[in-house]
This record gives sequence, C-alpha cells and structure tokens, in this order.
Amino acid sequence: MNSPTVLRVALATPLKRLFDYLPPQAVAEHTLTPGCRVRVPFGRGKRIGLIADVSDHTDVPAERLRRATAVLDTEPLLDPYLLALLRWAADYYQYPLGEVVATALPAALRRGQDLATPSLRWCCTPEGRQADPEKLGRRAPVQARILDAARRMPDGIGPEDLDPPAPNWRNAVKSLQEKGLLSAREGSILTQDADARAAKAGPQLNPAQCEAAQAIEADAGYRCYLLEGVTGSGKTEVYLHAIAAQLAAGRQSLVLVPEIGLTPQLVQRFRERLGVPVAVLHSGLADGERLRSWTAAARGEAGVVIGTRSAVFTPLCKPGLFIVDEEHDTSLKQQDGFRYSARDLLVWRARQLNVSVILGSATPALESLENAHSGRYMHLHLPERPGAAEPPTVKLVDLRRYPAPDGLSQPLLAAVRRHLDADGQVLIYLNRRGYAPVLLCGGCGYVAECRRCDARMVLHRHRSKLVCHHCGAERPAPSHCPECAHAMHPVGQGTERLQHALQEQFPDEALLRIDRDTTRRRGELAAQLERFRRGEARLLLGTQMLTKGHDFPALTLVGVIDADQGLFGTDFRASERLAQSFVQVAGRAGRADRAGEVLIQTASPEHPLLTTLVRDGYTAFAERALAERREAGWPPFGFLALLRAEAARREAAFEFLDAALTAAGPYLVSGVTLLGPAPAPMERRQGRFRAQLLVQARQRPALQAFLQPWRLALEDLPTGRRARWSLDVDPVELY
Repeated sequence: MNSPTVLRVALATPLKRLFDYLPPQAVAEHTLTPGCRVRVPFGRGKRIGLIADVSDHTDVPAERLRRATAVLDTEPLLDPYLLALLRWAADYYQYPLGEVVATALPAALRRGQDLATPSLRWCCTPEGRQADPEKLGRRAPVQARILDAARRMPDGIGPEDLDPPAPNWRNAVKSLQEKGLLSAREGSILTQDADARAAKAGPQLNPAQCEAAQAIEADAGYRCYLLEGVTGSGKTEVYLHAIAAQLAAGRQSLVLVPEIGLTPQLVQRFRERLGVPVAVLHSGLADGERLRSWTAAARGEAGVVIGTRSAVFTPLCKPGLFIVDEEHDTSLKQQDGFRYSARDLLVWRARQLNVSVILGSATPALESLENAHSGRYMHLHLPERPGAAEPPTVKLVDLRRYPAPDGLSQPLLAAVRRHLDADGQVLIYLNRRGYAPVLLCGGCGYVAECRRCDARMVLHRHRSKLVCHHCGAERPAPSHCPECAHAMHPVGQGTERLQHALQEQFPDEALLRIDRDTTRRRGELAAQLERFRRGEARLLLGTQMLTKGHDFPALTLVGVIDADQGLFGTDFRASERLAQSFVQVAGRAGRADRAGEVLIQTASPEHPLLTTLVRDGYTAFAERALAERREAGWPPFGFLALLRAEAARREAAFEFLDAALTAAGPYLVSGVTLLGPAPAPMERRQGRFRAQLLVQARQRPALQAFLQPWRLALEDLPTGRRARWSLDVDPVELY
C-alpha cells in the first residue's frame, strides 16, 4: 500500500514547527509544490499557510491527520531560492518558519487574495496639480480629499487606496475626471513608468567613482562591496551605473533603504536616470498598492525594486544586483516579532544567487568595517565630494561658556543669521520631539511621570497634553503641581519648543518642522522635504528623520542642539550610533558649490568621542572603537543573543528567565556564557515588567549550536505561560 502524500505546511503560529495535512480531494498533483499557498483547518477555524515540503511520511496518527481544503496557487509564489532564504532565516534567528513566511508575503496574499492583475487607476493631471484645493474643498470636500490623495501618490490611486471618505466617492471621482483634474488608465502601478521614456544622462563620474563602478562591473558572480564614501560623495551615482549595467544585461536590481522618507527622492531619481519601471515596497503603502509592486517584481515587469526592510524578501525572476543604502542604519533590523537584519539577509541571499551586493554608507557599521578589514568584503572608497564641493567645517560650541536657555546659544544664532543673510538654508537638529522632556514643580520637585512606564512624560504644549513616548499614554498637562499646588515649569527642549524659539528669533523666515508629530499623514514627509528643497522655506528643524540620505543643495549650515544626549549611554553601541548620527547630519551641509558649516552645542567639549570626530573624522573613531570592542570581546569580535521576558508581575518575568537559565545547562557548549537574568534598562514599560538574559559566544557556530536546542526547550517551560518572551539573535539594542 502506497504511503499518502503529506503536505508540510508553515502556519503563522508561535510554535517552531510545521503542520502536516493531507492534500485536498481531487487536486492536481503538480499544484502540490513547495511555495504554494494552501487553506487548511486549524483549531475551530481555517488559516492560510504555505506548503514548505511534500512528504510521504508523517508522525501524526492517521486518525488525527486533517485534510487541506484548497490549494490557492497553480504555481509557487516563492521559488526554491527564496524558500531557502526563509528557512535559513527561521533557523538562524530561531523563529517559526510560518511567522517568517508571514513577514515575507504581502498582507493581501496572507489573506488568500490572488496575485495582482491590471486595474483601473486615477492619476492627477497637470490641471489637477494646479487646482486650488481650498476653493474645491468649499464646494466639494469629497472631491478635494480624493484629489489630495492623488497628488500625494505619483503612481496614481486605485479603488483600494481611496478608503472612501464618503459613500458617494465614485461620483466624486467621475466629477474630477469630467473637470479634467483626474485621468483614468488601466494597468499596474508601473504603467506610467512603462511608457516610452528616455533615460537622462548623469554627471561625469570623478576618478574615485569611476574606480568603484569599474570594480563592481568587472566582477561576475557573488561579491560583497562595502562602498564607504563621505557624505555627498556620490554613492548613488555609483549605484546607478551598476544598476544600468544590470539592466543592459536584462537583470533586475533590488535596493534597500532604511526609512520610508528616503524612498520618494530616490525613486524619482532612479526613474529619471534609468528610464525603466521602478517598483516601490514599504509599510506606508496600501495593501493593494504593495501587492501590485510585489507582483511586478516577481514577474520581471520592474527592472528596479526600491524598498525598506521587508523588501529583502521580494521575489525577483531575473536577479542581478543587490544594494543596501545607509547600511549602518539600525532601522534595517526588525525590533519586534521576527527580529531579522535585512542587510545580513540580503548578503546571504546574494551569495546563494551568486550575484553581487553593495553596502553603502558614509559611516559604516563596525561589523561591516571588520568584514572589509578581514577581506570578506571588498572595501571601496569615495574620499571626497564631486566637483567643487568641500567637506563642511565643524566647530563645538561650549554651553558652559555660552548658555542656551531656549536651546539656542549666541554663536549658533549668529551663524544662522549669517547664513540666512547669505541666502543659504539652515538645518537645526534635535532628536527629541515635543515641547519639553520634563514638566517640573518648582516648589516640591515633583516630576510628571508615566503611570505605566519608568519614564517621564513629555509636554506637548500645542495640545496641552503630557505624552509618554514609550507607551503612547496621554493625559492633560497640569498648570499646577498635584502635590503642592505650585506652578509647573517645562524643563529642557523638544522640537516644538525650539520651533517657537526660532520663530521668535526669525519671524520673517518660513520654518518647517519635521518629526513624527508633523508627518503622520501619508505623503506629508515627502511633501515637506520637497518644499524645503524648492526653497519655499529656509529654516528646517527636525529629528533623526533628517540625518539619512537627504540631499539639500542650498543647505549651508547645520546646528546640532544637544550633543550630550548619547555621550553617556549604557549600551555598548551608544558611541557608534552617536558618531554616525553626528556625521550623517553634518553631511547635509555644503553639498553643492557653497561652503558648509556645522555647529555642535555641548556641555562636554573635551569628550574623547567629540574631539576625535571633529579632529580626525569617522574613520579614526571607528578604528579606536574596533580596538575597544576587540579587547572587550563585543561584536564584531563576539556574538550575542538576548532572551527578553515581560509580564504583568515582575516575579513572573524573572521566574521564566530563571527557569530558562536552568534549562540552558544541558546545551551549553564551550565558549558560550549566559549573563543575568537582570532587569531591562527600562524595567517597566506599557504597564509590564521586563527582564533579560544575555548570551555571549566567542564564535557564531557555537552560539547557534547552543540556541537551537535551547529555543525548543524554552517552548516547554511552564513558566513561559505566565510571561511573554522573545529571542533576539544579533541584537542591535540591549534595552
């Protein structure tokens, strides 16, 4: 008697295992292929899973083996190479394969929807872009909102993007078409890219750019390049030349960027220069829009794919080149759920596909630098800016000598006036939103604290609210102390307070503030950045969102308000992150033919990190930091995993970690050490207590040899039912 065919299905559950099912009745044998989706009974309901394997063996008793109800795909959604990537990621990061698959697939496919087909889309016409929204809004508010949505989506909007603002949205769209403000067309999200469009010629490469481009194009097969170039050195031009060579050979390129805010400018530049369809993938897209881009990449319709972290899993039918821009950025590491590094996974994927990968940064991660030093990566340098552009001059402003009651010292204010008078643009950087980080009673010293976190509430004055930036809790801001009735005073600066101070000092200047509070609406960040780029405002104030990859040709001054925020952090990576953010934000200045200047306000001007950066630059800092890491055995000269636990009661979190420490005994191997359990640096967050157990290893194989059996043992711990836990391999933050 022949053994039955058994489908081994990956389902999105916390259990690190596959689930066995019989095939549906009367299904074609060729559709039972790994990579196809299947609908299966699970518990009392049904779920969508992915066939991970087809076998003739199962350990499930015949009477308990259930039958799948449907196979949803006639061909695999994921090819064997992409399935191999997901399997490797699940094994390396110690995470259930079903959850990894769920991360890799667009939400529409996870719900069982078919691949995208050409659909009707509405694009804003030139007349629509010039229409007065206020005038239209007074007469037809629904039309105004739809037109605004179309303006913010250059690829057009479809029915699924409208999120109907009113039941009569179809009539509103029809009216906009009749007025000539919207035009309808059929096709995928890439239709307008597919029109005949000539690629624009780029600038002449300088010798360093030529050398880097030639080195990349000369190699066939896998090679990882670390492209280290000072800010404004033209790394994107090297990317474009490398991608153009791949397009000429009929191959696709995948580009990862760390933030959604970087994609609009990059996409526009790539479309103009390459003249090919460009697909975009990031979390800010509507489900239908994301599915269309994913489908276009899988079918080879998109010559270039640009996306954020999860785009690393995008299927490509003709892969030729992978690129990670700003490869040092921590946003490339997922910080919850499936905690993976998109950069590291893309390097692994490139090796398996035998294609090259470029990691670009002005401030490379220390792990990447060590890989270059050891010869695993080829190190390419762009040491200067093209043309007449020079690196900005950097000066420290000693706040002990020049007080800054409103966050703005006299030397910085004088520099701002000087640059504005010279028709330059100014960027003021403070990585702290809100009005003030502390609301303090001048009588008894009471400080407004979050009731659910070990954190102080931040005053948002324009909303008259206290907000916790860790859990999102809000409450009205009191004018008087609840303890002694004295007046409450804001202490410290946030971007909102700094905005008021700048407007008082420069009342005739238009000012843009960019932080999470001002860019919540879809497309708002790109719109604000474009306004600054066009010169509609000459003062730009913002947070970390402004440090990454933005090009402002007329920007001549950067002011860093508070350099002391990260100088004394407890995380071993704190100095690396601070150095990277300083260099990145400073690099926004003087990128064209005008000299740039950077002023950094600090109460610790003698701090070795600051003096090294100002005097010798990032390279000298990195060499010193690598020497310290080597001596201490921290990454990249050691390897880490962090077991986190949280619970409503402090004891429950520690009980689980104590049990986990005991369970580790049989699996410990030479070179692996466990430290803890210990409270997390912020022990209470969102009303739950957090603790952690750190695993250190001298070698990566030893760490993996320990983690694999230990992870399975953790699932069986009874104390795990009273705590929520997660395992983070290669953590980038020890919090």
